[in-house]
Amino acid sequence: MSVFLRRSSGAVLAYALVTQGALADVTAQQVWDDWQAYLSQMGYTVSAEQSTAGNVTTITDMKVVATVPDASGSFEMNVPQMTLTENGDGTVNIGLPESLPMTLSGEEDGEAFSVDIEYYHTGLEMVVSGDPDDMTYDYSAPALGLKLGGLQVDDETIPEDSLDMDLKLSDLAGSTRMKIGDSRSVDQNMTAATLTYDLVFNDPEGSDDGKINGSLNQLTFEGTSVVPDDFDGTDPQAFFENGFSFSGLFTYASGQTAIAGTSEGEAFSMGSESEGGRFGVSIDDQRLAYDVEQNSSKLAVTTDDLPFPIEIAMANAGMKFEFPVQQSEEVQPFGFAMNLKDFTMSDVLWSMFDPAGALPRDPATIALDATGTAKILTNLFDPESVEAMETTGAAPGELHSLKINELLVSLVGAELTGDGDFTFDNSNAAEFDGMPTPTGVANLQLVGANALIDTLISMGLVDENEAIGARMMMGMMAVPGDAPDTLNSKIEFTEDGQILANGQRIK
Repeated sequence: MSVFLRRSSGAVLAYALVTQGALADVTAQQVWDDWQAYLSQMGYTVSAEQSTAGNVTTITDMKVVATVPDASGSFEMNVPQMTLTENGDGTVNIGLPESLPMTLSGEEDGEAFSVDIEYYHTGLEMVVSGDPDDMTYDYSAPALGLKLGGLQVDDETIPEDSLDMDLKLSDLAGSTRMKIGDSRSVDQNMTAATLTYDLVFNDPEGSDDGKINGSLNQLTFEGTSVVPDDFDGTDPQAFFENGFSFSGLFTYASGQTAIAGTSEGEAFSMGSESEGGRFGVSIDDQRLAYDVEQNSSKLAVTTDDLPFPIEIAMANAGMKFEFPVQQSEEVQPFGFAMNLKDFTMSDVLWSMFDPAGALPRDPATIALDATGTAKILTNLFDPESVEAMETTGAAPGELHSLKINELLVSLVGAELTGDGDFTFDNSNAAEFDGMPTPTGVANLQLVGANALIDTLISMGLVDENEAIGARMMMGMMAVPGDAPDTLNSKIEFTEDGQILANGQRIK
């Protein structure tokens, strides 16, 4: 079904590009010709009736279909009528109906399914300008969205109140510039006042139910993509090798989500909010990169089991990574970073295990920043290679170097910081139970550990024997620092397999 979903989703994305400024030209006929060529290039069959009266070309009964034999599935989109109006000044207006039906169908695990989806808008205006090889779409709409219609499984229609979904953008405006040559180069920007989402679920065979609704405010999107002329969505390796790439950044100023429902007879609810964030992604034939961040997030959860809400908050949470994706005998760089900054929770939650307030309740922070190099041994775009890797349990690649630029763990009055730099010998995996042998140094500093142990003893969470064992371990691995209650540790991995702690051999 994964292939089917890729193709079906591809058709939806292709149509989104069309309706948000992917294709255009200076004459109506050129617009229509290029739409057909583009969709056919993406692997879809297009059929329609065409007529022209004066400066208006009308397309009726337009049908876009994609079949996926491997998944016994198909995607179908119907456009009852579309108009292309030449304005006489080198621009073309595009008119689309306010409702466009789409259907996803296929078979998974022996069960046939069919999903109806409605693409809808109100007041969509779209104007095309430029020339045949360099076209710009400017568009705006008070509302544009997707709504779930009917759902069938094995010829059984799921009741309408069992599942409902609505995703809507409000006050949408944007521009797309497309340059057509040996490949299609697309530059996009878009803004929207809000994105709202609503999901309702009711178990038709039980009492479980749920409802999710929320919104994101002041959205922006900027992105660029390159689509090769010989694009083949069924062969990811080929279309990446032929030059496909995408890079985009989505931001929002604030957001909120409310969830409520019943599970196994018990009611629950959850509410979250944030003061904005971003989601960035880029991919080409060499690498895949993500950059995700959320600011000033809060979460509150209530259940029947607890008489009070569980409340937590965080000033900032983020994750970013950049990994190579192309199989190669050469080592390639990668990077990974994450942070959970100023994490706090309510006093009610603290009192469950620390009613006396013995532990410091300062905001907690965890941060890691690492870079390195690796060799990719598997064609990650080839389904057969990935399946073989999963079957044999073989590793997808080799780790050759790792540099820890920052390590920070700060909570309950203690703080651990550090950095490190290592290389790895992949020809020797016996020394460390299957892991390539490391060579390098890690520098660590721990502040406030003894005070924390004393507090845990006073709370009865740690007994004296456990505390003695912990302090003996710290004494073996670290030496006192200049400041009170500070421990420093230099851990060395040598080329002959030894491990040294502050010059003393421990392995």
